[in-house]
Amino acid sequence: MSKSLSFGHSVFQGDVPAGLVPARRPWSGVAAGVIWLAAGLSAGYWVLQAWGRSPVTPVASATVSLPVVDTNSVSQALGATAAPVVGDAGPAVPVTTRYELIGVVSDRRQQGAALIAVDGQPPKPYPVGAELEGGMFLQSVNGRTVRLGPSMTAPHSMELTLPAPPEGA
Repeated sequence: MSKSLSFGHSVFQGDVPAGLVPARRPWSGVAAGVIWLAAGLSAGYWVLQAWGRSPVTPVASATVSLPVVDTNSVSQALGATAAPVVGDAGPAVPVTTRYELIGVVSDRRQQGAALIAVDGQPPKPYPVGAELEGGMFLQSVNGRTVRLGPSMTAPHSMELTLPAPPEGA
């Protein structure tokens, strides 16, 4: 029997129409499915994000207050003792004996604080840069020595040193 000419594909001699041909590469269908799944999940995520948004409300910020320093406690911690109150000032005292160094707290950058008694009053802690009574400024703290001057930029006019600790301490 001879082959008859026909338009299109012939199904008689083992030819299968193109739509029924089994896929030789099944991974292309899987990849397409994964891509469509990712696109759908992404779209769903963004829809839920837009849908669940509420107007932004400002939150009141809490103000932070610095702790109050109790100078008496610091003085006692650095070894100060209460000095008796003198009723009459008497004659003028030289500047060098007016200040008494009781304690220091320092670091390598010549910063820190000093516990200084002025005119026999109870000692007070002064950080570097603070003005003492009498117009003197605490310029630096270095080990057991402090330097005082009329301003922070002027050369120091006075140097106070802690007494040496007792032998048994």
